[in-house]
Amino acid sequence: MSERARHPVNDLGQPVGTAVAGWTARPAPPRTAMAGRLCRVEPLDPDRHAAALHAAFAMEREGRLWTYLPYGPFARLEDFRAHIASAWSGPERVVHAVVDLASERPLGVASYLNIDAAAGSIEVGGITYAPALARSAAATEAMYLMMRRAFDELGYRRYAWQCNALNAASRAAAARLGFRYEGTWRQASVTKGRTRDTAWFSILDTEWPERRAAFERWLDPANFDRDGRQRARLARPVG
Repeated sequence: MSERARHPVNDLGQPVGTAVAGWTARPAPPRTAMAGRLCRVEPLDPDRHAAALHAAFAMEREGRLWTYLPYGPFARLEDFRAHIASAWSGPERVVHAVVDLASERPLGVASYLNIDAAAGSIEVGGITYAPALARSAAATEAMYLMMRRAFDELGYRRYAWQCNALNAASRAAAARLGFRYEGTWRQASVTKGRTRDTAWFSILDTEWPERRAAFERWLDPANFDRDGRQRARLARPVG
């Protein structure tokens, strides 16, 4: 399809973006908890969360958890706590602990970052799940809760995900959750002394209703057997 067919055209015959009527900048994400059936996603507090998170992350003994992150691993609790108190405390990101409701233990971290309120764009990142949370229904619910806040509560238009292009697990997670691949920035940065190409993914507000319905079908208790195994997989978007 040509540019002219896909986009409106101005008086000069040039294709232009679609009009966004009445657009105003979106509010910043509030630092309040989001509660689900399986987990609670709440603002990260070093005093309440650091020790339990450090212990939970330490259960991944090979170090795979930290390979593609720009920080970590943290052998000592003191180092992890200092990182939370400094790098994760600024206004440019909102960092959350993911608390498993069955045990009331924090088992993961996920953040809103690269927040562009004027453009209505927000990113989810810094996702770090302990083995006890990874690949669980609660892990998926946490992502759903954060998307729901961004789109339904705050009215953002774009929800982004970026990862090291070599991180196959992160790319697969993005696809499963419904993000669409946009492209790769080559040599985007240097991380831990190595070249990082960054793969970008997104979900748009126009795509969210379909994804929300897919999440809610998947998270329905009827979709799990008595042992907690899913009956139907989380459907990927078409196209």
